[in-house]
Amino acid sequence: MKFYSLNNSSIQASFKEAVIAGIAPDKGLYFPEEIQSLSSDFFKNIDSYSNHQIAFKAIHQFVSADLPDEILEEIIKNVLDFDFPVVEIEENVATLELFHGPTMAFKDVGARFMANCLGYFSKDKTSQVTVLVATSGDTGGAVANGFLGVKGVNVVILYPSGKVSDIQEKQLTTLGQNIVAMEVSGTFDDCQRMVKTAFLDTEITSQKKLTSANSINIARWLPQLFYFLFAYKQAKSKNKEIVFSVPSGNFGNICAGIVAQKLGMPVKHFIASTNANDVVPSFMQNGVYEPMPSVATISNAMDVGDPSNFVRIRHLYQNDFSKLQENLSSYSFLDEATKSAMQKIYSESGYVADPHGAVGYLGLKEYQKSNPNVYGIFLETAHPVKFLDVVEDTLGLSPEIPPQIQKVMGKEKKSIKISSYEELKSYLKDS
Repeated sequence: MKFYSLNNSSIQASFKEAVIAGIAPDKGLYFPEEIQSLSSDFFKNIDSYSNHQIAFKAIHQFVSADLPDEILEEIIKNVLDFDFPVVEIEENVATLELFHGPTMAFKDVGARFMANCLGYFSKDKTSQVTVLVATSGDTGGAVANGFLGVKGVNVVILYPSGKVSDIQEKQLTTLGQNIVAMEVSGTFDDCQRMVKTAFLDTEITSQKKLTSANSINIARWLPQLFYFLFAYKQAKSKNKEIVFSVPSGNFGNICAGIVAQKLGMPVKHFIASTNANDVVPSFMQNGVYEPMPSVATISNAMDVGDPSNFVRIRHLYQNDFSKLQENLSSYSFLDEATKSAMQKIYSESGYVADPHGAVGYLGLKEYQKSNPNVYGIFLETAHPVKFLDVVEDTLGLSPEIPPQIQKVMGKEKKSIKISSYEELKSYLKDS
């Protein structure tokens, strides 16, 4: 299968080429040339398949030209070595827990899949690839962990100073080896802008092979469809229409869910739940896409003012606004509503949600006001301990620190502070 640039469909690449490049030469995002539905029997009998078998069947068409079956099976085995439970919170409301991986965030799946792919593609090469990534929170830790020690790959992570949680910062600044953290004076959008600028800077690209590990990279983005299928497998027995509510920042996660639906997953609707960064909710109301500077919230991993992957979502519906509205709703919630939702969930069920999951819960409940009989699954995208100060302040309790987090708590932070693109450029040219 080929992948083409969403800016120019004549620009095409293989899976391997698209993964290594990260972004098309015209700055467009890569998109698969076709999405072939899986058989109805597959979904009818999905509970008879293991998670590894489901993942293999779902991703095979996109990667088979460059990943032999035995390599793909090995990669999936390496990536999916933890659970993805659907936990019922109240009647017709459940959460899909995506925090049982090594960095306790949903991005572990995509980051590990991409790291395994790049490791395979570069195993016989002497040249180095530099993975350049911007993070608003969890991406950095997941990428750092996934790529740690991968031969032939160096990783440079940009994150906004003072705008990620202490634990998130520890996860991306304490590993060393082939991982470098750059602490940017600015917002996530500033970090993302620097990354995109570097990809177009020939003074850098003539010397270094750059790729991205943000969800703009197809190897980071597509594997996220796995756990939507795992959730469907668990909820299928409810015999109700299923909807997913996804806390959304850069919109890669929900876009992957929609791809799972395009594969034939019987799901009624998707809800993009955002915090105060309401570019997409506003678009869904008035049809006008107006990026804006991001604002800081307690659900910081969603503090994105120009979500890169929304162009992929629009493309999935041929840029037909009415078709998009039929399958996607989007709601925005402020911090006070998020805290109230965390308190409500805890007081009524004893479940401790992180602020991102709480935003997902709010979006689901809003949709269920006019669709009360659907079975709703909101994504709990990170363990609440990663947002310890918010949880303690809101619920008056301290979650137990899991082993994955304990191992980074006492380590020394190491970061390079920068405030301009020129400083990033200088580092990349000289390193």
